[in-house]
Amino acid sequence: MLMQRWQAGRGRGCSRHLCRTMRRPPQFMLTHGRWSANLRLRRFSHRRAPLYNEDAIPSHTSKDFDNVTNRLFFAAAWLVLFSAQFAIAADAADWPSWRGPLATGSVEQGSYPVEFGADNYRWRTPLPGKGCSTPIVLNGTIYLTSAADGHDALVSYDLAGAEKWRAVFGQENPGKHRNGSGSNASPVTDGKAVFVFFKSGTFAAVETDGNVRWKTDLVERFGKDTLFWDHGTSPVLTDKHVVMARMHHGESWLAAFDKQTGELAWKVARNYSTPTECDHGYTTPLVIQHQGNESILVWGAEHLTIHHAADGQVCWSCGNFNPDRNALWPAIATPVIVDDMAVIAYGRNDRGTPRLHGIRLTGSGDVTLTNHVWKRDDVGTFVPTPAVYQGRVILVRDRGQVASIDPATGKTIWEGAFPKHRTNFYASPLIAADKLYAPREDGAVFVASIANDRFELLSENRMAESIIASPVAVSNGILLRGEQHLFSVASAIRE
Repeated sequence: MLMQRWQAGRGRGCSRHLCRTMRRPPQFMLTHGRWSANLRLRRFSHRRAPLYNEDAIPSHTSKDFDNVTNRLFFAAAWLVLFSAQFAIAADAADWPSWRGPLATGSVEQGSYPVEFGADNYRWRTPLPGKGCSTPIVLNGTIYLTSAADGHDALVSYDLAGAEKWRAVFGQENPGKHRNGSGSNASPVTDGKAVFVFFKSGTFAAVETDGNVRWKTDLVERFGKDTLFWDHGTSPVLTDKHVVMARMHHGESWLAAFDKQTGELAWKVARNYSTPTECDHGYTTPLVIQHQGNESILVWGAEHLTIHHAADGQVCWSCGNFNPDRNALWPAIATPVIVDDMAVIAYGRNDRGTPRLHGIRLTGSGDVTLTNHVWKRDDVGTFVPTPAVYQGRVILVRDRGQVASIDPATGKTIWEGAFPKHRTNFYASPLIAADKLYAPREDGAVFVASIANDRFELLSENRMAESIIASPVAVSNGILLRGEQHLFSVASAIRE
């Protein structure tokens, strides 16, 4: 979704976390006309992770952990269920949501480029207007939201960059920040329709042939947002619903809409008292499995909450992310999940006060006193959402420092840095087959190798226009959405 997060405004993501026995959450996507699941079981280790600052943060007791046998059985049951219902395939050619098929911002297979630039690409196509959302890809078609002649639009392209169609809606509400737009939220697809949201309030489902299935206006229905900057949260999909969140000063909510009709299925309030701007959220919810139920994890307003997907009711919550009550700490970076650990980037890394938290996603009810496992105040990120790769959490920080974090302990595995510059990193990083792609605000795209837990800068590629959206891996190439063009770059570059 763009790195839309902050624009200073931002957010997005969507993942399904199965249980602690999984290296990654199971994801179900339409590939070449059939649904597929990508599941990887890992060897379970029941040893409690070491804690930072154990005097301040309570440790877990055995009652907080599920029975190992039950968890293994549950994982196996899901595997059998979806193996039977859907064809299991390894095809990762699609990128159906902002952070990809696994909501990790990464893919492990493929061959991806190192050298490219504004005059060295496979193809580029002009965009109809400004937008900061990240493109998605399904069955050889690219979808992105954008302004078009002063209106909100969803535009589709083929994999050669030719426009196929566009669905045009009402008048756009342009961005306030230089790195924002009225099209910050990234689309998401279930393989049958593409779901979009715009700052103007337009919320719609569009068939893959461009016909609008339904549309509504969330600003007309629920009022304007009070965010200091531009809306960044992207829609996410559960089995039955498309879900939106609004977190701001005022009535905050999480709401689900029927994917077929757009009718409101449920809407629940999500209000917390916080210091100024700390109730402003630009993150995107994550769709997960929690205690055997499809659930929605939401980060914002200094609280991490899990809601039942069926009715939106809170079944788990964790607070105490800002005990000193610092003001002007909006939630921008979306959490990432590895096994049963959520890693939360908070604070103001851009102002020298980062925070990074490891939160165990076990138990139920208010787990504030038991589920904070570790905390760092020396590393973090404000705008870019981290990526997950081979069990590591990879941070690209706002000024270009890079760190690999062990999600179980919070310890740094390795560190690196991109060249210093006056501009920041707004896009969230992409990792594709051991290569880290990190666009900077000015349009420089860095490529680094992170193979074998080592950081090696490989190239700096100048695209000659601002890049705020996150990179996308598709067909052994990388899609880069600039301010004016959509680029496709690949190893076999056309002169």
